[in-house]
Amino acid sequence: MIDARRHSDEARREDAARWVVRLEAGDLNDAEAIAFDAWIGGPANTAAFDEALAVSQAYAAAAAPVARNLTDRPAGRTAVGRRAVIAVGGLAAAAAVAAVVAPELLLDAEAVDYATAKGERRTVRLADGSTIDLNAATRLTVALTRDTRNVTLHAGQAVFDVAHDSRRPFLIGAGDRTIRVVGTQFDVRRRDGRLSVTVARGAVEVLPAQGAQGRAYRLHPGQRLDHREGDASVKVAAVNSDEVLSWRSGRLVYRGQPLAEVVSDLNQQFETPIRIEDAELAATPISGVLVLDDQASVIRRLALLVPIRAAPSGAGVVLRRDTASDR
Repeated sequence: MIDARRHSDEARREDAARWVVRLEAGDLNDAEAIAFDAWIGGPANTAAFDEALAVSQAYAAAAAPVARNLTDRPAGRTAVGRRAVIAVGGLAAAAAVAAVVAPELLLDAEAVDYATAKGERRTVRLADGSTIDLNAATRLTVALTRDTRNVTLHAGQAVFDVAHDSRRPFLIGAGDRTIRVVGTQFDVRRRDGRLSVTVARGAVEVLPAQGAQGRAYRLHPGQRLDHREGDASVKVAAVNSDEVLSWRSGRLVYRGQPLAEVVSDLNQQFETPIRIEDAELAATPISGVLVLDDQASVIRRLALLVPIRAAPSGAGVVLRRDTASDR
């Protein structure tokens, strides 16, 4: 366990390097996650961590040419492993090496667009071994290079199961926020100007995109971040990640979410649009499970969770409060 009470600059650098190694391994236990949260709480530790992470990624990108150079040297010189170089505090030396050799690794990536229609779910397997499960009405773009893996989530919801590759961080652009990971599983939802990130495994960093305001947040399993685009405020709360990711099996689970959010989800699943008659009804909290089969059956189940009745309205369906209900 890394001691969270060490405060000298040298100790911070050493601890930051060790935390980078532990997080990139992707197997933090609960006690370590709590210790990391305690350690990262101060701005000095945060700065040391970001410096160590940047050097780790640069050094990893340069590892192949460095190894080739070392094998060409006379016998008797021992190659030093990447983790050892970082852990003993050789950050400046590693950064200098990476700065020399990294430019030759840069490649232009061909961006690939993926999209799903209403009611459609799709699994995409990337060349790096990562998988992306796209929910209905989702659009995203993927560009893989030798030193980074970049995704832009234009709209919708997706579960990312990221293959561990410490040489190439996995970056997701979602409005005014960027999500940075190395190897983990998490859900990202971006709809109607709102962003949420839920972590099921590993660790995820959510930070402001270039030019945006706010601070960086590091999420661990069972944590969810909610953010409205254009607003610097962020909310982090504990959730059941299995419930959040349950849409992949055709179920939507709600724990106190407003009816408006439920209807927004359903409108991504069915062609016939649903709207709510009044704002008070739209704000009514919902808790329960909805199985996604046909729209009429889903609305009937929804009426068991909240006193509503559905009526045809133009080309869609309108939900009104059921004043005759005994509930």
